[in-house]
Amino acid sequence: MKVDGGLMGDLAGVSKNAKRLETLGYHGAVTAETAHDPFFPLLLGAQETEKIELVTSIAVAFSRTPMNLANIGHDLNSFSKGRFVLGLGSQIRPHITKRFSMPWSKPAARMREFISAMRAIWDCWHTGAPLSFEGDFYTHSLMTPMFTPLDVEYGAPKVFLAAVGPLMTEVAGEVADGVLIHAFTTEKYLREVTLPAVDRGLARAGRSRDDFEVSYPGFIVTGNTEEQFNASKQAVSKQIAFYGSTPAYAPVLGVHGWGDLQPELNKLSKQGKWDEMGTLITDEILEQFAVVAEIDEVVDKFKSRYGSLVDRTMGSLPARDDDHAKELLAKMSA
Repeated sequence: MKVDGGLMGDLAGVSKNAKRLETLGYHGAVTAETAHDPFFPLLLGAQETEKIELVTSIAVAFSRTPMNLANIGHDLNSFSKGRFVLGLGSQIRPHITKRFSMPWSKPAARMREFISAMRAIWDCWHTGAPLSFEGDFYTHSLMTPMFTPLDVEYGAPKVFLAAVGPLMTEVAGEVADGVLIHAFTTEKYLREVTLPAVDRGLARAGRSRDDFEVSYPGFIVTGNTEEQFNASKQAVSKQIAFYGSTPAYAPVLGVHGWGDLQPELNKLSKQGKWDEMGTLITDEILEQFAVVAEIDEVVDKFKSRYGSLVDRTMGSLPARDDDHAKELLAKMSA
């Protein structure tokens, strides 16, 4: 199993952190589009590393255009010598329309077309094929030599797609190179909803599971002391409650018969009662969403639960120091 570590924070420390992740043995360095741009850290990280993959998990697709992301994806993959993975996500409607002031409609269909349009652009640049993409949401039909990259040695980057619902997950199987499973996913939902949807998408495209990666971060509750353990438990419970308040994630609760919890969490979120929301996450719910274990048992429990289901995971392992981190990474990767 591949393990990816986070590459977040101040840009001034990114280069050092990327090198550290590679030295420790992480397979990928991951950024996310939250308070900062997801691409700048990977550009800096690429300068200081040689082998580690550089992954966005995620960059928001619908705040941009296929041409915009085709350019960014190409440049980062070329500069890193083929190590960039463009992880995309749709975000939710309020953010796209109110934060980014961009159009929103039929997210699964739009995402399928978005990725297909990028691939058409890359095909034009890398093979010389005419650019002629016409869809319901995007049309690209103009490309001249001045705007065509010449550094095509490393080709197009891999594209991973974040998905929770079955429609977007099918799109990932159909047009992406991997799927980024949301942390708000249980083993039951993964087995009964996510992976069957991936298989349907792969079948539709005539592709093999061997050519596709499933990445799942998962929640971890652990600690060196009882105080640390309880703090971890409280923090993860609040995070689960936050995600559970989102209507789009209600089906995950539904497969466990906890559907009534989502509107209750949503109501509390609108009242700003974030701490109270976390108290609604019972130990039973926590055990389904998180690996709850002592530090030295985390890897074994995670692999026992997900080892046959996923190809890679992300997030810093709960290590006491760098030597312990190397030990845990080797164990997870074995």
